[in-house]
Amino acid sequence: MRAAEMAGPRRLALVGAKGMLATMVAQNAPANWEILPLDLPEFDLTDEQGVRQTLTRLQPELILNCAAFTNVDACESQEELATRVNGVGAMHLARAAAALDATLVHISTDYVFDGLKAEPYLEQDAPDPRSAYGRSKLAGERAILASGLQRYFIIRTSWLYGPGGKNFVETILRLAAEREELRVVADQVGSPTYTGDLARALFRLLELEQVEGRSPYGIYHFANAGQCSWFDFAAEIVRLVREAGGPVKARQVAPIRTEDYPLPAQRPAYSVLSTAKYRAVTGQSVPPWQESLRHYLQTRTSN
Repeated sequence: MRAAEMAGPRRLALVGAKGMLATMVAQNAPANWEILPLDLPEFDLTDEQGVRQTLTRLQPELILNCAAFTNVDACESQEELATRVNGVGAMHLARAAAALDATLVHISTDYVFDGLKAEPYLEQDAPDPRSAYGRSKLAGERAILASGLQRYFIIRTSWLYGPGGKNFVETILRLAAEREELRVVADQVGSPTYTGDLARALFRLLELEQVEGRSPYGIYHFANAGQCSWFDFAAEIVRLVREAGGPVKARQVAPIRTEDYPLPAQRPAYSVLSTAKYRAVTGQSVPPWQESLRHYLQTRTSN
């Protein structure tokens, strides 16, 4: 029996409950946890009074923030809005958590780094975002750290995909069924992350709260093991779908440079996240990205 289950029911306010990650969080919650879904339009992160009133009424022990302005390119022209949601919104949750004596879990991103490193980023590496999205997410992290809240987890993740939302895997699946050639950037390297693995990792960290003498709080990195370029990722998606007899029109996946596919926001050239801290604290291994991708595609087609 897991420690959290032994401790009895826990009330978790799930912010951004309609989103891709939150959907998987709800599916993976321990059976006796009470999930309190919160999302727009009823729950607006940028409305501090509304946030405080709602959470005071619900009295959660845990607040998990999966809400964010995640359209990376739109953030370039709407940085003020992105900062209100991703930065100021996180501050509102931190203040509410402190008032309620609740634990806050906040999802952040590899985009807080500059992408200039040649080895996996550690939690203590200095952030230096190169995009409006990255700046807005870093503002959220800093707001939590400055709030004085003691019980918090900031989880940086990367290249997230899963059921119930727009993501790279679904885009490649659609394009591979429509086009004979896919041209995909090959000079940006990171680690894909399956929402199911991230959701389970979040609960493993939260379970440590129930272990006497443990104070597991702080910043963590979580992504599936290994690294690849977007081109490698796309090629593996197409290969697995073709292997499974799925609809694939694409005959070729061609590598291109970032400059061949210009976008408003600058992407990190290298944003692999080290999961050594997570693995040491939880004692858990992290599945390779290829394994999790195969699982997702199999689950996706079987539903």
